[in-house]
Amino acid sequence: MNNNPIGVFDSGLGGLTVLKEITSILPNENIVYFGDTARVPYGSRSKETVIKYTFQAINFLISKNVKAIVIACNTATARTLSLAQEKYDIPIIGVIEAGARTAAYTTKNKLVGIIGTEGTINSKAYEKEINKLDSEIKVIGKACPLFVPIVEEGWANTEVARLTAQRYLEELKSLQIDSLVLGCTHYPLLKDTINNVVEGKIKLVNPARETARDLKDSLTKNNLLNDGSSKQPYYKYYVSDIPERFATIGKEFLNREIEDINQIEIQKY
Repeated sequence: MNNNPIGVFDSGLGGLTVLKEITSILPNENIVYFGDTARVPYGSRSKETVIKYTFQAINFLISKNVKAIVIACNTATARTLSLAQEKYDIPIIGVIEAGARTAAYTTKNKLVGIIGTEGTINSKAYEKEINKLDSEIKVIGKACPLFVPIVEEGWANTEVARLTAQRYLEELKSLQIDSLVLGCTHYPLLKDTINNVVEGKIKLVNPARETARDLKDSLTKNNLLNDGSSKQPYYKYYVSDIPERFATIGKEFLNREIEDINQIEIQKY
């Protein structure tokens, strides 16, 4: 048993969709969340830059004595997960394997669409993971770079979001996919808009819940679960820029007030 916190990291607000699932499945756990709001989005950055940013985030979380880390960012998972797992000696979990597994089990016609940032789509990380499970599944990726700024602006349920989704999803709809992976942790906030555009005919796959289950399995295996002896679990939030905006928009992700937010200089780590 270990009552140290779990570290959760994302390029911005999107990781809060994963945090929400973690708190549902692991209600006794303390959590430290870092959102790199000064440098969001990661999707258009070089692999080397994403690796550098991710290691800075991990170093910061380790300075907070976390017992495990969830990289709640698809781009960072695609670019750095295996490197991070080799470099650090605590459990580190990403979001792509969970999403790929869910998609492989969900599709009936073996046509799966992936939407994500340019970095995630170009890495073909989802395609590789899905085809490990079933080589007959055809995976079609579509980069949707405008979705992250739309969500970060708080515009997820606006006409701007709907028209953007319509343009992005046109090709995937025409290819008759039956499952669509929300391959960026910001995208679950667009779920209603996307569902509207695909007219409810395509199953949307959110990797967040399966990621939380993977985390629980890892903590159990390594005897790191919180024993529940402490009082109310704590949630601490750190950002690299504009904590007030994080609190305002983040409230939509969690459906509750976000307190205890601090701004840090992530470059120091």
